[in-house]
Amino acid sequence: MIMLQDLLSNLEILEGNTKVNPAVTGLAYHSEKVLPGMLFVCIKGFKTDGHRFLDQAKENGAVAAVVEKIQPQVKLPQFRVTDSRRALATLADCFYGHPSRKLKMIGITASNGKTTTSFMTNAILEEHQLKTGLIGTVIVKAGTTIRPAVLTTPESLDLHYFLHQMVEQGVSHVTMEVSSSGLELHRVGSVDFDIIVLNNISREHIDLHGSFENYFQAKASLIRQAKPEQWAIFNLDCPYTASLSKETAAQTLTYGIKNSEADCLVKDLDLTTGRANFIVEFKKPGLAKNLARGRHNFPIKLSVLGLHSVYNTMAALLCGLLCGVPIAEIQRALENFRGVERRFELIFDGDFKVIDDHFANSGNINVTLETLKFMKYRQLHLVYAIRGSRGVTVNRENAETMAAWAPQLGIKEIIATTSSSHVTEKDLVTPEEVQVFSEVMEAAGIEVELHQELPEAIAAGLSRAQPGDVLLLLGCQGMDYGAGICLEMIHRRYPHLNREKVFQVLQNRVAGI
Repeated sequence: MIMLQDLLSNLEILEGNTKVNPAVTGLAYHSEKVLPGMLFVCIKGFKTDGHRFLDQAKENGAVAAVVEKIQPQVKLPQFRVTDSRRALATLADCFYGHPSRKLKMIGITASNGKTTTSFMTNAILEEHQLKTGLIGTVIVKAGTTIRPAVLTTPESLDLHYFLHQMVEQGVSHVTMEVSSSGLELHRVGSVDFDIIVLNNISREHIDLHGSFENYFQAKASLIRQAKPEQWAIFNLDCPYTASLSKETAAQTLTYGIKNSEADCLVKDLDLTTGRANFIVEFKKPGLAKNLARGRHNFPIKLSVLGLHSVYNTMAALLCGLLCGVPIAEIQRALENFRGVERRFELIFDGDFKVIDDHFANSGNINVTLETLKFMKYRQLHLVYAIRGSRGVTVNRENAETMAAWAPQLGIKEIIATTSSSHVTEKDLVTPEEVQVFSEVMEAAGIEVELHQELPEAIAAGLSRAQPGDVLLLLGCQGMDYGAGICLEMIHRRYPHLNREKVFQVLQNRVAGI
């Protein structure tokens, strides 16, 4: 409990009675969650406006409200601010006693790889016997308590509450995904990061931000607002990321596979099996001394597949080194790391391989298909779930990226699906999205076999898979259930295989099971 004016002293109040000073028992931004004694914050959302529910909040017991527009007809003390979302973050941080200041906070942003990099970083910290928290797309974890995530980056009030819980449970280090929408909507407002990571930026979420420039600026805000006492880690192989490495007051660490100007380089990369082996090399003696205890290079062996996993690994291991984790523990954690669902995930490794990937955007598609250049296989088969209700632009870009790789990978046919019975209404594929995908493929000379239903498309892919082949299950939302469907079909095809072993990969899945 805290006095109202003590809370409001952290905000720039444009209008409101400063003599009103009841005790505040909690905060709420949803009127139905208001309990007696709470301060209600009116948020303008995409679908509704919290100001419409001010009267309901009063009836439920709110003692005051923070608003962007005073509503005199509602007899409740109101305090006007310029931006109620920003205010909510500040209020939540204060109400819960500034929890992020008591934690080692690692914020990871990227168009692709946020989830895997976060899980990798958490695995490294746990290997060092640290009690950790993890916040992201898949789960929210506080020590041994795990719950499914609702948003990649929770609303600021929920986020600061989670951090407060972690402090109460003795968590010392927290790794969290920081989404572009989370940045734009101030969900990470007042979070005191120690380390921030920018892995890559590609053309994603244009539907949400309105343009790539807006999306880029949202990502850039995390970097540009960093403080001198923070560390910022950059992937120099991504030109958008590299362009921001000079626009921060934070101390910087850079990494890369191709860019020799990076502080930390990937050398002797071997991806022939899909699982990477490589050498990490520090260019600067000072960094090797301070971060790697004098070692200028050391080997890394991964159990997860993909070129993108190398980039994620570099970000995660640098976070680990900055947190004081010894190299031997980092190596052990990364070799034992089994990956995150639907991120170039090997779900079957028998006569042929089946790899499951969310294939979200052109950047993700590029790095996924580039990995296949390094792998040895007989023939490649693609089953792709067209992205539903994401618009013509995103689907054209995805299709064009796939088509650009086709000559290099020998792709002459793609099995596509609208996944009609396996998506919710908000992810239904429109006729325009099917049309633009088909037009791009026709122009590239790639045959498309289109199925309405996901099981039919997967069955078609499996019918083509022969020993030594690779079958890719690709796409967001529509392909979330693909792995389970595919493994069921594989078990029917090979009934002698142990069922529990075949389905073991799905045991810890959150989505699509």
